[in-house]
Amino acid sequence: MTVLAQEILRNFDTLTNSEQLEIAMGILRRLISWDFPPLEDEDLALNADELFLALDQQELRY
Repeated sequence: MTVLAQEILRNFDTLTNSEQLEIAMGILRRLISWDFPPLEDEDLALNADELFLALDQQELRY
């Protein structure tokens, strides 16, 4: 990630929840028009693995 992208994220973190929501919605509106390639089975499996590992960690904390 570039220094500029990191700075944008740091600034985003300082915003109020409502400001963050406005920014997120603006970004999502721009992304809708992008032409993303379909996900491969391997990509889906990796994402599922990451999700389940995160859920396991969260469950251990509770």
